[in-house]
Amino acid sequence: LDALAGLSAWILGPHDSAAYPDPFRGRLTPGGQIRKRFDLYANIRPARALPGVRAVSPHMDLVIVRENTEGLYADRNMAVGSGEFMPTPDVALAVGVVTRAATERIAHTAFRLAARRRHRLTIVHKANVLSLTTGLFRDVCREVGAQYPSVTVDDEHVDAMAAHLVRHGGDYDVVVTENMFGDILSDLAGELSGSLGTAASINASDTQAMAQAAHGAAPDIAGRNRANPTALILSAAMLLDRLGTVHDVPGFAAAARRIEHAVAATVEAGVATADLGGLASTAEFAETVVARTLRR
Repeated sequence: LDALAGLSAWILGPHDSAAYPDPFRGRLTPGGQIRKRFDLYANIRPARALPGVRAVSPHMDLVIVRENTEGLYADRNMAVGSGEFMPTPDVALAVGVVTRAATERIAHTAFRLAARRRHRLTIVHKANVLSLTTGLFRDVCREVGAQYPSVTVDDEHVDAMAAHLVRHGGDYDVVVTENMFGDILSDLAGELSGSLGTAASINASDTQAMAQAAHGAAPDIAGRNRANPTALILSAAMLLDRLGTVHDVPGFAAAARRIEHAVAATVEAGVATADLGGLASTAEFAETVVARTLRR
């Protein structure tokens, strides 16, 4: 953590929290600790169908912008302790937190991204039931949207949004939502676009960012050279793009495009891991992507 404090960006590999020994199993994961320590409030998760990959939603090209510090996930919304507790052995409670300040900053992140893309943003909430918490989230996002007149804004209930992603996921551009809704919808979108193995993400503050694949670990295939590295490679590309565009580092955005194109060309050529219907090992796929990235 002390080393990360001096960095603008880093990559976090997948880790299997379920196998931790006691007493570590009940604590925040390393990723959760890092996000909390450095206030990485924006979890940005694209879902885009790759050419040559069989996808339920072959025209999907969207980005889910997930508020990362509060909401309905009880492990992230308290300064001390957890928002989940048991007053008796037979009763369990969880506290969901939504604040104007946190919602405003994630909304600005989402609207700036939409202004760089196709100028459409969808707010996802459940204000018909959680009227105060997710209602506040919806209303503050709408208020922020007034500052971005070039972006068209609509909103959906989270259950309806899940159905719409399945039926016509290609219609969406940028989606902004609270923590738990964003986690669930981004996994759904990743699978609809081809495979969760291709789902990249970054966790970012205004000054720092961490690349982290949207999927977790796969301990059942550890050490067997079968895992799909696409999500982590594309997460690293997202990190370069952020350094290039947000922090104005020359050449980094162009490097990100080279990596993205190399991944797409590799898969389109039929070099893919088993989850994408191919026969390539982890190493074979990665070596092909590296070669295409470096080729001029």
